[in-house]
Amino acid sequence: MIHRFAIVLCLASAPVLAAEYTCPDMAAITQVGNCASEQELQASFAGYCSDNARMYDKDDTSCLSHDHYKKLKDVALWESGEFLGYLHCSQTPEARKAVKSNGIHVAKLGKLTRVVCTYENGSEMALRTRSECSVQGDKAVCKD
Repeated sequence: MIHRFAIVLCLASAPVLAAEYTCPDMAAITQVGNCASEQELQASFAGYCSDNARMYDKDDTSCLSHDHYKKLKDVALWESGEFLGYLHCSQTPEARKAVKSNGIHVAKLGKLTRVVCTYENGSEMALRTRSECSVQGDKAVCKD
């Protein structure tokens, strides 16, 4: 009986493991997905925007013009560690590397927590986890 009590006390006093996350430096991110060619964007615009149901969807503004569609859809997947983000393909590598972080915030999505880093140009890099996270200064601390 005493041994069981000692084990319970040891488990109760074990430190809680926590992971700290800071926003990735845009100079160190890596492109994972490919950018679409102009022909691929034109074909996807024609296919997506020719759907009759979309013509009656007042909330969908992506089909106003090909240029507007391209602003929304010409993106590729980028990563840095556990952070992922869809960044616009029109931005030059030099401009992307120079972008600074605006901050970090945490959002709960059902059972998932989303740690989101925002940047000056409106870009976002996000990490999804099942841990409980909170913002402490310029970093997110996540505990299992």
